[in-house]
Amino acid sequence: MDSNSGQKTKIGVLLVGHGSRLPYGEEVINGIADIYRKEVDHPVAVGFMNISRPSIPEAINELAAMGVEKIIVTPVFLAHGVHTKHDIPHILGLDNGSEHHHHHEHEHEEFEFDGEIVYTEPLGADPRIAEIIRERVKSAI
Repeated sequence: MDSNSGQKTKIGVLLVGHGSRLPYGEEVINGIADIYRKEVDHPVAVGFMNISRPSIPEAINELAAMGVEKIIVTPVFLAHGVHTKHDIPHILGLDNGSEHHHHHEHEHEEFEFDGEIVYTEPLGADPRIAEIIRERVKSAI
């Protein structure tokens, strides 16, 4: 079943997390990726901005090795901040030479990908997130 056969470009998705010395964030992002993979037909990878592995460049290389031609990068962050506006675009090579970024462990790693990279908005204020909050509060009452 090749659902991409009718498409001009083979798409891959990269979910980006912050990264941490603690395992919890990594477990959550990988869990979200597992749920998402069951709902889509394209390859899905996870990459971390800092500390955790795989790094963003490693994840891009993983998708490139699968033959994707376009990678849609989604930061799994609630809101924009320095990381989503500056650090991640810098790692992706989308920052047009911007000098404003933090120094992170993975920032000097490189990737081999000649295709298109599309960087999306973070999760944002979404009614589905509010529904999760309602469920959490209801279970605590």
